[in-house]
Amino acid sequence: MIKNFSTFKSHLYIPGYGIRKMKDPAMFQGNNKRRKYFEGWYFKMVSADGSSILSVIPGISLSHNGEEQHAFIQIIDGKTANTFYYDFPIEDFAFSKERFAVRIGNNYFSENSLVLDIQNDATSIIGSIQMSNQVHLTNNKKKKVGIMGWYRFAPFMQCYHGVVSLNHQLTGTITMDNETYNFENGVGYIEKDWGKSMPSSWVWLQSNNFNSDKTSFMLSVANIPWLGRSFTGFLGFFLHNGTVQRFGTYTNANLVMEASISDTIIIIISDKKFNYHIEAYRTQSGLLKAPVKGSMDRRIAESIDATLKLIVTDKKTNIIFEENTSIAGLEIVGNIRKLVMDDKR
Repeated sequence: MIKNFSTFKSHLYIPGYGIRKMKDPAMFQGNNKRRKYFEGWYFKMVSADGSSILSVIPGISLSHNGEEQHAFIQIIDGKTANTFYYDFPIEDFAFSKERFAVRIGNNYFSENSLVLDIQNDATSIIGSIQMSNQVHLTNNKKKKVGIMGWYRFAPFMQCYHGVVSLNHQLTGTITMDNETYNFENGVGYIEKDWGKSMPSSWVWLQSNNFNSDKTSFMLSVANIPWLGRSFTGFLGFFLHNGTVQRFGTYTNANLVMEASISDTIIIIISDKKFNYHIEAYRTQSGLLKAPVKGSMDRRIAESIDATLKLIVTDKKTNIIFEENTSIAGLEIVGNIRKLVMDDKR
């Protein structure tokens, strides 16, 4: 673990930190924030046989007036849809000055490891997970390209999105109230969000649990406030055979929602190289807390055992990839009809 940590309230300004975090979206971005702000990292872990699925979300919440500030750890069990939320004093949150690594009390989170130590009168969660062979959006270690493209540097965005690891291997176990989740030889995924609030409506889906080894896919479609108006924006990636294909509003790709009901979504994406046909169906869901002007006051439903069908073809309609998986993350939040209408304007 890294020793060179800074507590949240101890430093408003850290020499050189602004440049480092700008180059690496995975790092903690909120060192100079005091109100109306949230930041959270999303760790998804799936066991080798698919019998255990956990997502762990550490982060911070600063209310609109700054009077309520706390760190938190959320957990969702993908098999039972049970969710858990644990809050901590903001003084318990610390972050590395050098790279992505945060500590909340006795809990630790980085690109390479996750340690949980939550014990109170009602629960006991103990364990550690090691992560290796991470796949990034770019191989350039000096400048990690963000998934948002140039939107990453727009200063007035409501919410920012980052991808830390598209795919990696897991070792280790986590024990929750005497039940052990074994992630030896499992696979993981890490992303993050930060800003003021999550969008009013969005669709998010992700999976790196296909039959094809080391394949990963993510798509986020959201209502984006922009200069007094709003538009439907999207971003995502497709990792297959060691190559990462990025697509989004900023790459001039085209997205059409063919169907959207409460638990099902069908989307077609086309860019200069490929066409992506996406069908996703949500089964059971757990309720997670989400931020509104920094406060974790909203409830959203997430499934991490959803069904995803993905077909990728080239411009000559040759099939590059076609698989189904029943281990996918899926969120369908807010007025999805508005996303469809905005997309067709």
